[in-house]
Amino acid sequence: MSDTVIRDNKDYGNVGEFLKDVVKEGSELSVVSAYFTIFAYYGLHEQLDSIKSMKFLFGEPTFITSDTVDVRNYRIEDESIVINPEEKFGQKRIAAKCADWIRNKVEVKSIVKPNFLHGKMYYADLDSKGYPKAISGSSNFTTSGLGLKDKANNIELNLIVDSDRQKNELKGWFESIWNDNTGLVQDVKE
Repeated sequence: MSDTVIRDNKDYGNVGEFLKDVVKEGSELSVVSAYFTIFAYYGLHEQLDSIKSMKFLFGEPTFITSDTVDVRNYRIEDESIVINPEEKFGQKRIAAKCADWIRNKVEVKSIVKPNFLHGKMYYADLDSKGYPKAISGSSNFTTSGLGLKDKANNIELNLIVDSDRQKNELKGWFESIWNDNTGLVQDVKE
């Protein structure tokens, strides 16, 4: 398993383990995902609390433009998301910790066109002592997507990006969308 670039939450490791291994103190992260849960943050909080910053790009913007509430975008607890009972009962504490982390370290933008960006990506610019690390595929920023649950994780398909050229192109792709000035993205941190 250690010599493959596949991370699938089944036979070949998961994105959560990859992030625990590569996210270091002072890292600057760039993430693309359709979903974010406080429990995924909590599963990685030791690493995420030590980062310098994170740019989070939502690929599914219905929560910023819709007059109707789509509960998939707001739900932070259900049988498919909760990791364990301790976290369910500690939800208020976890939410407060996550909110503080977002306030201090995270920028959040969203694509404004629904169903337009389906890619998922995790890119870590490390401090001066390390090389950038990246993985891309199908895993959303949820406990099931990242493989952080004890059981019932999604079967995903992610590939570790290991060439410098590919990492540079991936980072350039992310920055071109993040910095788009045609109205494609909107700051949604608030």
